[in-house]
Amino acid sequence: MYSLEIEGGCSLFGEIDISGSKNSALPLIASTILAKNKICISNVPDVADIKTLIRLLTMLGGEASFSENTLYIDTSNLSKTKAVYDIVRTMRASILVLAPLLARFGYCEVSLPGGCAIGSRPVDLHLKALQKMGAEITIEEGYIKAKAPKGLLGTEITFKKKTVTGTENIVMAASLAQGTTILKNCATEPEVMQLCEVLQSAGVEIEGIGTETLKIVGSCGKLLNFPDIEVIPDRIEAGTYLCVGAITNSEITINRVNPNHLSSVLEKFQEMGFRLDTQTNSITIFPNYNIQPVQIVTAEYPLFPTDMQAQFVALATQANGISQVEERLFENRFMHVNELQRLGAKIEIEKNRVYIYGKSNLNGADVMATDLRASSALVLAGLVARGKTKVHRIYHLDRGYEKLEEKLTALGAKVRRVQN
Repeated sequence: MYSLEIEGGCSLFGEIDISGSKNSALPLIASTILAKNKICISNVPDVADIKTLIRLLTMLGGEASFSENTLYIDTSNLSKTKAVYDIVRTMRASILVLAPLLARFGYCEVSLPGGCAIGSRPVDLHLKALQKMGAEITIEEGYIKAKAPKGLLGTEITFKKKTVTGTENIVMAASLAQGTTILKNCATEPEVMQLCEVLQSAGVEIEGIGTETLKIVGSCGKLLNFPDIEVIPDRIEAGTYLCVGAITNSEITINRVNPNHLSSVLEKFQEMGFRLDTQTNSITIFPNYNIQPVQIVTAEYPLFPTDMQAQFVALATQANGISQVEERLFENRFMHVNELQRLGAKIEIEKNRVYIYGKSNLNGADVMATDLRASSALVLAGLVARGKTKVHRIYHLDRGYEKLEEKLTALGAKVRRVQN
């Protein structure tokens, strides 16, 4: 097992390229179950979650080769319909194979997912929607067993609450269903939009992309002819590296990014007093020696993303005043707070809010990563802490950040991976 050792206090400078979006690549890879042709997907981040899903599809009978951020995948000879516990337990996004397997084969078994420590993310919204489309679903011995021997049927579905993976799953199901499906209260994240655009390019009639209501005319079970795909930039990685520049008071430029996907995050940087130079495909953040406190409430896109909450909690430790962050989407998503306190941060938790009292003089210590985004918050704090910070259990980081040490080192940080 590895840890990340960080020597804080370095002044950073430079440019880095942002990787493709993990959260977009995962549903795109799952959607290839609906394809009849071999597909090339480029700008795929080389991270653990991607490799896990590729492994799952090959276990189901697909063929894949992945190198230099390009994935060639062929599921035309897919033969198995059971996603086993040993692989699904490591990553919740594995649930994304449920709907396309059911839509294609009329039957599948998918283990109940694991791989997440930030609270309950129930799949009941997925299951209820599939049942409304005519599926028979039971849960036996930890597996979701779904049947639709005559195919899924188009219908009208209103999600009880916005769900990204739920929207993605049912969009895929509707793409092969019989008739028209109308989905209401859909998630509108850029990752959902890209999935819809790819399916549209594959021949599915989809209206309302980017809105909360989608109208999808299914192919009546006919497999789709997919185009080649380029994964959109990772907006969360982009926001994280802007936080790297902000917390270290460094001028950093991130390239290969879509600023439109980061509007709510950029607004918070500006509220904290940071000057940004935003171009078509790049963003530069400049030093700010009087960081202002901030108030943040997490919400569904296009509002402030929960996946940036932990990073801004770390950044707020360096603000001059009291910041408040309210988490409205997930419970148990303040586990990074105890570890930040070990570094000297002054933070109080009150139900689903935290109060960060800045400015804190942080000191290096051993800390434990608890989930993907909490891990990045600890790295951010380590970059400004005096002395050495050692972040343990960095397999969480490896799930979502490509070449983290390499990118930080290129900016001038003193970071290295060490074996425990």
